[in-house]
Amino acid sequence: MESIGANLSEMQRTPLAPAHVAALREAGRQVSYAAGTYLARPGQLADRFVYVLDGEIEVVNAYTDERHLPSTLGPTQFMGEISFLNGGNASMAMRAVRDTSVIEVPRVTMLNLMSRIPEMSDIIITVFAARRRRQIEQRDSTLVLIGEERDREVRCIAEFADRNRIPYASHALGSVEADALAATCSLAPGRPAVIFGRDTVIDNPTPDSIARLLGLNLDLVDDEDFDVLIVGGGPAGVAAGVYAGAEGLCALVTEDVAIGGQAGTSSRIENYMGFPTGISGADLVWRGQIQAMKFGTRFAMPRRVARLEALPDGGFCATFDNGKRVRGKAVVVATGVQYRRLPIPRLTEFEGAGVYYAATDIEARYSKGTEAIIIGGGNSAGQAAMFLSRTASRVRLLVRGQSLAASMSSYLSSRLEAEPTITIEYGVEVSALHGDDHLDAVTIRHAASGAEETVPSRALFVMVGAAPNTDWLTDLVKLDDKGFVLTGEAVGASSLFETSRPGIFAVGDVRSGSVKRVASAVGEGSVVISRVWAFVDAGG
Repeated sequence: MESIGANLSEMQRTPLAPAHVAALREAGRQVSYAAGTYLARPGQLADRFVYVLDGEIEVVNAYTDERHLPSTLGPTQFMGEISFLNGGNASMAMRAVRDTSVIEVPRVTMLNLMSRIPEMSDIIITVFAARRRRQIEQRDSTLVLIGEERDREVRCIAEFADRNRIPYASHALGSVEADALAATCSLAPGRPAVIFGRDTVIDNPTPDSIARLLGLNLDLVDDEDFDVLIVGGGPAGVAAGVYAGAEGLCALVTEDVAIGGQAGTSSRIENYMGFPTGISGADLVWRGQIQAMKFGTRFAMPRRVARLEALPDGGFCATFDNGKRVRGKAVVVATGVQYRRLPIPRLTEFEGAGVYYAATDIEARYSKGTEAIIIGGGNSAGQAAMFLSRTASRVRLLVRGQSLAASMSSYLSSRLEAEPTITIEYGVEVSALHGDDHLDAVTIRHAASGAEETVPSRALFVMVGAAPNTDWLTDLVKLDDKGFVLTGEAVGASSLFETSRPGIFAVGDVRSGSVKRVASAVGEGSVVISRVWAFVDAGG
């Protein structure tokens, strides 16, 4: 995880030490597989750790049944991927090339073993993370999309997968690759599709259906008990998950869109300590998620908490939008904020079809060759402009005010002004959007003169701040006049993160008075767990 520049092929094959293998032998059992036997299939529960003693295991292409990668796993190496940590499903097929002998350790037993032997845990997590990174970078996965550039449903799946670091392949509608895949899956050519292996064509695809297929949407037992429920999977929530797990608390992190929250849409964070060359928000929080899973914290998504209730006998009950419920002795509110929409005619009509609220790799692809227009004057807008300038033919940053000084870091505004492909326009606003099923042009109005200009563009980014996600709290805690959660002295609490309701804590952007920065959110999520632990230890 630390060696960002390390060779991925080496990281994927780091061997375990002899003492680690001895521990595996003691905890597991030796199993033999005949040549041609599948040890894992896409969508199958990742319920065991597999270490190769003798023989050879290959990754199989789920669409051709042929060897997918040139290299195979042999003695001293092990199977597995990052989903193993969270009890998810396999994304790749694995098959014995010849008669093969392995040690198998059940998942729960293996996680306990990893917690007792941190050196072994470090090797396994490094290998798993490197394998996932390779899949993402090479766009190599059993999950394949056809027509994301044309179909809104498929594009929604692409955005969900991209933000959650789920590897997927994508083919343009009518391409040779798309038509060949359609024939393999007995689909009519020329139609958009979401496919997971040759036998699974997903009708009416949704983020929830994809999450279930990959085992991300955990089937929680109704009324299952946790020490702490962490609602929100942004930097604050994930940091709280790391420290809760490290402190031995039984913790569940729920997120309704994507792990990473609003920070996950940031293409490049350059002022986070320890990353002098910058890091994307999605990558930063993904590392934290893996770290939290290592300590046993569970993640469930996309799961939105619709209502929170205080129980008569102590503790809290959270009801999800699907009607399922879980209980927690304490709750950490880390729901952050949601994007503000502007009163522009037809805005919602073009959302996901030319109007976007984030600038990640996927939106950069949609911006290739067109003029990208960004509305906003904060750091998120500035970071998006720098990122999109790599792919867009030109970037216009539209600012309603007359200066960036009060809303954007000086290093970023200076960089924007020095970039020749970026134009900053002050005192302007978007007054109209044009197009049929996709955005084709944007009308810009100059406030001082009233003059209007229509600019051809297929990519408009709205980055004008956000409102807190607190509707689900059902009057359990006091909020300020803007809907942010009041904590600390403002409600007579003894610590900065306690709310007006004992047992409910708030951290990150959703907390009134918080500093709206990723580093601050991580710090708050880390620190709050000491108060949560004290509350739970005292019996709530």
